[in-house]
Amino acid sequence: MTTKASETAKVPDEKLFAEMGAFIEELSAAGALLATGGLEPGGVRLVSEGGVITVTDGPFAESKEAVVGFALIEVRSQEEAVELGRRFRKIVGDGESMIQQVFGP
Repeated sequence: MTTKASETAKVPDEKLFAEMGAFIEELSAAGALLATGGLEPGGVRLVSEGGVITVTDGPFAESKEAVVGFALIEVRSQEEAVELGRRFRKIVGDGESMIQQVFGP
C-alpha cells in the first residue's frame, strides 16, 4: 500500500502515534507487515521516450500527487489488504492510499 500526501491530513499527535503504534505492532505480531517507511519528497524522476531518457531532480511541483510512504504487507486476499487499508485510513484521516500486488517469487 502506498500513501499520497494530503493537504487536509491530520498533523500527527500523541493519539495518532499511539493508534498507529498499536496497529503496526498488531500487524507485525501477525506476520502481515513486512516493511514500512516514508519517502523523502525530492527524488529523481526518469522518463524514457523514443529511446531518450530524461532525468529530473525533485522536489516536484505537484507534491500532492507524490507517494510519501509505503507499507509492504503479506495477506491472503485483496479483501484482507483492503480491510487493513481501511483501518490505516481511519487512523491517519483524510488522504489517499493505493493497494497494488507485488509480483515475483
